[in-house]
Amino acid sequence: MPPASKKRARSYDSAKTRAAVLAQLGHVRDAVRTLTPEQLALPTRLGDWTVRELAAHIVLVAGTVPRYLALPEPPKLEVPLLDWPFATVAYQGAVDDDTREIAEASPDLLGLYDRLFADVEAALATADDDRLVPARMGTMRLGDFVVTRTVEMIVHTDDLNAATGLDVPYDRQALAACARLLADALATKAPGGAVEVRVPPFAVVQCVEGPRHTRGTPPNVVETDPLTWIRLATGRTGWAAEVAAAKVAASGERADLAPLLPLLG
Repeated sequence: MPPASKKRARSYDSAKTRAAVLAQLGHVRDAVRTLTPEQLALPTRLGDWTVRELAAHIVLVAGTVPRYLALPEPPKLEVPLLDWPFATVAYQGAVDDDTREIAEASPDLLGLYDRLFADVEAALATADDDRLVPARMGTMRLGDFVVTRTVEMIVHTDDLNAATGLDVPYDRQALAACARLLADALATKAPGGAVEVRVPPFAVVQCVEGPRHTRGTPPNVVETDPLTWIRLATGRTGWAAEVAAAKVAASGERADLAPLLPLLG
């Protein structure tokens, strides 16, 4: 895990981020309505999880918002936003256990999603961004924690699409926040100015130690689309495969990001 970030996180529009989480949760809920028992039993790219367990996991990650807000406020901030991607790996075992528990205990997934949507909507309606919440990996600001929910929602919507062949939409604001946070995490993991990473239309960051570029065309450039970037950053695909498929354009002797990926397990 990289050392704690001293870089200040970019600002996110709270109203848009909250609306994005709800919109993406709504898209997933609509998709769950259509799933047959055969589809729920399909495998996913997440180890031995089935689609049912993936759907239960989305309940888990979205449900943390009302669940944490119902708990007493912790005394101090522990995890800044840019440290969150690197703090998640230590809790994968516990997350897997909790996901399976929800999947086994919830035969009525659609009813669960309807209740979840109402609970998340109510929780986000009035809570202050600066309110601290006791997240699994450490205390976070609510405003920052909601940004992390866009990552969870977009990444797992993509997992759901990959497993079922559905075309669940990606809310634009949620996609933007997810791509930006993961791009900023790359710059946190490999600080510097030798490589410019472009994820149009949402993010541009400079990273990797070496000569900093200031004018003209950068000598080391990586460019890709948001979903390919998110898949790379979360280990859903590999660098060499996406470069070979022309989904990633990489120019310059330092423009190989393979040793830095994935960022989030």
